[in-house]
Amino acid sequence: MRITTIINNKGGVGKTTTAHALATGLKSKGKRVLSVDVDPQGNLSFTMGANTSGAGLYEAMSEEKTLSTVIQNTNHGDIVPSTLLLTAADLEFTDTGREWILDSLLSPIKSSYTHVIIDSPPTLGILTINALTASNDVVIPMGADIYSLQGLNQLLTTIRKVKKFCNKNISIAGLLMTRYNSRTILNRDIKDGIEEKAEELQAKIYKTAIREGIAVKEAQTQKLCLFEYAPKSKPAEDYMAFISEYLSQESEGK
Repeated sequence: MRITTIINNKGGVGKTTTAHALATGLKSKGKRVLSVDVDPQGNLSFTMGANTSGAGLYEAMSEEKTLSTVIQNTNHGDIVPSTLLLTAADLEFTDTGREWILDSLLSPIKSSYTHVIIDSPPTLGILTINALTASNDVVIPMGADIYSLQGLNQLLTTIRKVKKFCNKNISIAGLLMTRYNSRTILNRDIKDGIEEKAEELQAKIYKTAIREGIAVKEAQTQKLCLFEYAPKSKPAEDYMAFISEYLSQESEGK
């Protein structure tokens, strides 16, 4: 089972959109996929049509429920939903070993899925540390703006600390350019800067860049899968190309 966290401590870079597209795209290719919404905002849970009024990730992390009992099956696939109760995670989960809570929850269900896609919060607190500790790798969506590039260093510092103290096997699967418009000089310049940064960090940057498209927001508003709502849209085509790259890493051993 491959566990991938979609992460960026900067908001507005298409993190949840990427998590949803990756999960539903893998499902369309016959993979057994579980989405885990670790973001208290619950945007992925909303988009997938999950019921957020009942038990979810918080109850599993609090040991009130087992993970298997809070998994919901939706038209978009299986998901462990988030609720606002997770906002108190940094204050509530304080016991020794708190970094490994999610990892231990996922262990019993590893034979049930081929992929687990984790949507992390845009913060670097205990929920993000849990996601990273449980993961094989991370995908970092990067908006075509200078702030995304500036925030990358802080994120990479966190990943290095997790690698040192909690999960020595975690790797960066790649940086993914999102909301890209090749017609603007600024976007092309930022893309060049991200490629240079990726080379410096010896991290892969996916060849596919996700282009802007209104179909993404329309599909999310209607709680529909992008690949079903607008399969011929530019973002849908780009995300499917990205998923092919993502899967090719498995045969290549990354």
